[in-house]
Amino acid sequence: MSTHYAEHADLQHVADLQQLAPKDFAGFAALDAIVGRKDGAIPQKYRELLALAVACTTQCPYCLDVHTGKAKKAGATREEIAETALIASALRAGAAVTHGALALKLFDAAP
Repeated sequence: MSTHYAEHADLQHVADLQQLAPKDFAGFAALDAIVGRKDGAIPQKYRELLALAVACTTQCPYCLDVHTGKAKKAGATREEIAETALIASALRAGAAVTHGALALKLFDAAP
């Protein structure tokens, strides 16, 4: 058993998912390919920074692993990675605040 919950080597098990459910995996792979598109209006570096921001908010360690490396290869700086993480955290915190406002609305409407 591993000493860490998430390790880069764990990504090898993605191949198992592909082998065990090939049709379903093909749908995922087509969707995932959107991030890596080279012919889109958004340059690759920014596509990877967007993916990294989402990975921060969804808290996916494997997505962080993959998209941090791809962002670096696409020319992102350490400072851009830091700002991306903090922008993502601000949005996640903002969502908690707006959910708090919704909770007050629901409280006021409750019998």
